Amino acid sequence: MPQNEPILNYEPGSKEKEELKRKLADLKNQKIEIPLIIGGKEIKTGDLGKCIMPHDHQHILAEYHKAGEKEIKMAIESALEAKKIWNEFSWVDRLSIFKKAADLLSTSWRPTLNAATMLAQSKNVFQAEIDSACELIDFLRFNSYYATKIYMDQPKSVKGSWNRLEYRPLEGFIFSVTPFNFTSIAGNLPTAPAIMGNTVLWKPASSAVYSAYFFMKLLQEAGLPDGVINFIPAPGSKIGDLVLNDSNFAGLHFTGSNSTFQKMWQNIGNNIENYKSYPRIVGETGGKDFIVAHESSKIEPLVTALVRGAFEYQGQKCSAVSRAYIPNNIWTTVREKLISDLKEIKMGTPEDFTNFMNAVIDKGAFDKIKSYIEFAKNSSDAEIIFGGKCDDSVGYYIEPTVILTSNPKFKTMQEEIFGPVLTIYVYDSKEYEETLKLSDETSPYGLTGAIFAQDRKAIIKAEKILVNAAGNFYINDKPTGAVVAQQPFGGARSSGTNDKAGSAVNLLKWVSIRTIKENFIPPEDFKYPFMKEE
Repeated sequence: MPQNEPILNYEPGSKEKEELKRKLADLKNQKIEIPLIIGGKEIKTGDLGKCIMPHDHQHILAEYHKAGEKEIKMAIESALEAKKIWNEFSWVDRLSIFKKAADLLSTSWRPTLNAATMLAQSKNVFQAEIDSACELIDFLRFNSYYATKIYMDQPKSVKGSWNRLEYRPLEGFIFSVTPFNFTSIAGNLPTAPAIMGNTVLWKPASSAVYSAYFFMKLLQEAGLPDGVINFIPAPGSKIGDLVLNDSNFAGLHFTGSNSTFQKMWQNIGNNIENYKSYPRIVGETGGKDFIVAHESSKIEPLVTALVRGAFEYQGQKCSAVSRAYIPNNIWTTVREKLISDLKEIKMGTPEDFTNFMNAVIDKGAFDKIKSYIEFAKNSSDAEIIFGGKCDDSVGYYIEPTVILTSNPKFKTMQEEIFGPVLTIYVYDSKEYEETLKLSDETSPYGLTGAIFAQDRKAIIKAEKILVNAAGNFYINDKPTGAVVAQQPFGGARSSGTNDKAGSAVNLLKWVSIRTIKENFIPPEDFKYPFMKEE
C-alpha cells in the first residue's frame, strides 16, 4: 500500500516556496493557447474561450479552443480506436504509466500544477498543495494499488479445473465531466476508468481548463498512449447530447450540479434502448453540509471547524459547512470567538501567501452568492452578523459572511450556495434530539456533516439519527478535507451515487467481470451415478 503524499509547508526560505513563486511569475507573465487533444493530436477550432484569474478578472492566462460537433465525433472515434491498443497493454503496463505520472507530479511537475491551480482557480498555496499535488498524487497511486487488489481477487478452484475472473473494461467509451473546484477531481474522473482499461472523453469545466490542460500534458509525458484520454473542452449544451446519444457510450463519471446530473441521467434513460450495454453512472453533485454542536462541545475546536469548514477556498467545496446548529447555552461564547477569528482573515490574491481567502471562481458564481446575501439582508427572520460585502471591481471577492436566522428552514439553510456563506440556527439546548432530526430533514442533500460533542451518549445519538444525512460523517472535526485511502468520499440522496472516490468501490464501476472456468479433465459420459439404480 502506498503512503499518502506529504504536504509541503512552503515556509519562508524553503526550496518549494522559491520554486513555486518562480512558476507563478512565469505563468502569469505569459498567455498560452490551449488546443483540444484528440488521439494525441492538438486540434484548434478557432472557437475560443478565455482562462482568466478570478482575483484579477482582466488578466487572461490563456485562450482555449472549444470542441464542436466535428471534434466530439472525432474524439469518440479516437477513443474507440485507442481501445484496440489499450487492451493489448497488460494491467502492469497500464498502471506503470499512472504511477509514473504520480512521481512526475510529486517532483518536477508539482510547481506547475500548483501554480496553475492558484492562478486560474484562485486557491491559496495550502489549498492548491492539498489538491493539485497531494490528492491527485494519492488518486493515481492508490487507484493503481486498488486495481492490483481487485485483479488479485479470484475465485476458488477445485481439483481438475481452474476458475478465474477477468476484469474487463467496459465495452465502449467513458464520458468524464469534471468540476472547477478541485484539480484532483478533474484528474481523477478520467484516469480512474483509464486505469481499469477504459478509454475516455474528458470535458473539463470551462473555468478550470487551464490546470486541466497542464495535467493532460503531464499524462502525455508519463507515456499515456494517444486516444486513451481525449481532452475536449466544450459547452455542455454542445457536447452532452452527441456523447449520450452514441451507441458506444458505456459510462458517465461526473462531478457537478444536481440539475445537470439529473438532466444527463434522464437523457441516458431516454436512450437506453440504443446502447450496447447498460451504462454505468457515477456522480457526485454537491451538498448542504452541516455542523451540529452539542452543549458539551469544546468551543475552540468547534469555532475552528466553522471557520475552516465554511471559508477555506471561499466555501467552494461540495463538503463545505454552510449550515450550523449551535445550542443557546454556548452560543454567546461561540459567537464572540467566531467573530474574533473572522476579523483576522485576510482576503486577496493567492500570490500573497498571507491571504487565507481569495476570489470566487467567476461572475456567475459572484452574482449567485451575492443574491443569497441580499436575500438575507432583506429578510425579517435573518440578520448578517459578519461580512456581507461583495466587490467585483478587480476580482470576484466576497467577504466571509455569517447569517444568523431564527427560522431553521430559512432559504440559506436549505439551498446550496457554493460560496463563503455560513448560516447559523441557535437551538434550545434541551432540544438536541429534535435538532438532529431537524438537520436530517432540512436539506435534500446527503454529502458531509459533523457532530461536535464531548458527551459520548450525544455522539452515539447523532450517529444513529443522522445515519443517512451524510456519506462522510465527522466527529469533532470539520466535514471537509477527505483524504484518499483514509476517508473515501461520496454521499447519497441528492448528493450523488455514493461510489466513494478514492476507493476500490469506484474502480469496480469501470469493469465488467467475466467468469472463466477451464475444465482440465472433462467428463466423457453423460450418465450420472444415480442412474445405475435397478
